[in-house]
Amino acid sequence: MLTSELAILWIHIFAGVIALIAGIGALVTTKGGHRHRLSGRVYVGAMGVVVGTVFPLLVFDPAPNRIFLTLVAIFSGYFAFSGYRVLSRKRSSDTVGRIDWIAALLVVGACLFLGGWGAGFLLGGDSFGTVMVVFGAIGLLVGFSDLREFRNPDQRGPWMIEHLGRMMGAYIATVTAVSVVNFSDISPVVSWLWPTVIGVPLIWYWFRKYGDMGPLARIYPVK
Repeated sequence: MLTSELAILWIHIFAGVIALIAGIGALVTTKGGHRHRLSGRVYVGAMGVVVGTVFPLLVFDPAPNRIFLTLVAIFSGYFAFSGYRVLSRKRSSDTVGRIDWIAALLVVGACLFLGGWGAGFLLGGDSFGTVMVVFGAIGLLVGFSDLREFRNPDQRGPWMIEHLGRMMGAYIATVTAVSVVNFSDISPVVSWLWPTVIGVPLIWYWFRKYGDMGPLARIYPVK
């Protein structure tokens, strides 16, 4: 029998698969081209469904595992949302919307809770707390950085770099979710963190290629 919870779960999974495929499309197509923009819109829309469905799933079963997944969904959803919103603020005269403030404050609150929860796990001897602390710290860093930038628009970085970094961060989280669900035989810490270990150098590569910025640019500057 198809219950409401199961139906929402299937929608959640289907949207996650669409996000995974569309994200690949955005990565491999020419940046700024029609296919890239189309793939990006599909990816952001699918991530919106992923985040939107995680809340009713939490209501159906407020177990600790679903609470954690909800916090991670907020984390990844904010990366996709903020990466898309960067495109609406390309010009120095473009202003920050109220929705940007609300989203940044929400991710800061969620990641404070996530990091604190992870610290409690670590104090109790559970190594999985490392994953929670890492995700919480990244989310806090990004959220506070955005709030500072919103207050001081002069500190705004190159829009292309911000867009690439955020969308890649969101995609890393999408791959992480797939890894956790499908690679249950390996260490939980490994299954949660390997996409970050691989994805971050890719972000540095694109930072160097499109903005001559980041750690790789200092080692191998664009000529």
